[in-house]
Amino acid sequence: MINKQSKNETRLVRHARVRKKISGTPERPRLSVYKSLKGIYAQIIDDVNGKTLAAASTLDKEVKTKASNIEAAKEVGALVAKRAAKAGIKAIVFDRGGYLYHGKVKALAEAAREGGLEF
Repeated sequence: MINKQSKNETRLVRHARVRKKISGTPERPRLSVYKSLKGIYAQIIDDVNGKTLAAASTLDKEVKTKASNIEAAKEVGALVAKRAAKAGIKAIVFDRGGYLYHGKVKALAEAAREGGLEF
C-alpha cells in the first residue's frame, strides 16, 4: 500500500526549503504567514534575537471578519502593517509559509504593502 503525505506535511517541507534561504534580521525582519481552517495569522519576527516584533490574526478584536477568507486576510495584512509601523518597521522579508502566493496569502501581502511595508 502506498502512503501519501498529507497536504500539511508537504507544505512543511516547502516551508523548510524556503526557510533555509530567508531569515529575519533586526534591520529587515520576516513576515511569517500561517493559515488554518478557522483563521489567518501573521507575525513579524526577528530571527537573530528570536523575538516577535508585531503580530495580527483573525482572533484580534480589531479584525471584523472572523472567518478564514480573503476579506479577513486583507484586514489582517493591514493590521500587521499598522502594528509594524508603530514598532518602527518599514522593510521586511516575506515568508509565505510554504503556501502558494495566491488567494489569501496574496491578499494579506498586498494589504501589508498598501499599509506601508516594503518587500
